Formats: sequence, C-alpha cells, structure tokens
Amino acid sequence: MPIKKQYLKSKPQVKVTFEIEKKDAKDVQRIVLLSEHNNWTPIEFKKFKNGKFKVAENISLEDRDGFQFIYKATAKDGNDFTLLPDGADNYVDNGMTDGNCNAVLVIAED
Repeated sequence: MPIKKQYLKSKPQVKVTFEIEKKDAKDVQRIVLLSEHNNWTPIEFKKFKNGKFKVAENISLEDRDGFQFIYKATAKDGNDFTLLPDGADNYVDNGMTDGNCNAVLVIAED
C-alpha cells in the first residue's frame, strides 16, 4: 500500500498519493480515505481496471506537521471494515474501545 509525498514548489503544500494494490484490496468494491487533515470527511478512492485503488490530496504544510488516517473499505457483501496501510510513518491507538490503530503520516519537511 504505497504512500507517496511530493512537496510543491509553488505552494506550501504536499501532494500525498495513496495507493492500494489489488492484492491488498482483495474483493472490496469501494474504499474511502478518512483523515484528520479534512475533519474525517470521506474521500473516495478511484478504482482502476487493474484492481488498484488510488487517490491524491494536496495538504497544507502551514497548519500541521502530520495527520492521522485510515482506509475504510466496503466488501461486495456490503460489510465495512478498516484497512490499515503498511506504508505509514507511525501508528497510534485510535482512542476507541475496539483496540484498533490509526496510521500517522508525517508531512513536515526536514
């Protein structure tokens, strides 16, 4: 589940591209990005013919050094479940009683 960061020269932003390979997506029909950077509003991934899912977001560097996020997937049977990316910079307890974690992506430039 690659995550790519591209720092924009013209603006204080980073373009973050989230990808989920077919083998990691299994038989899901839909995946959304839920992220702290936009108050956890779902952002839908685009599904490609080869089975890969992908979405890109421009994120401001002015008000944050990083953010928490998860992927929420919907299986063909309609059940939702969380996909936790393996390409994150860190993982933190999500604060819920389910014992799950959120991924953390650091975007501050060195």
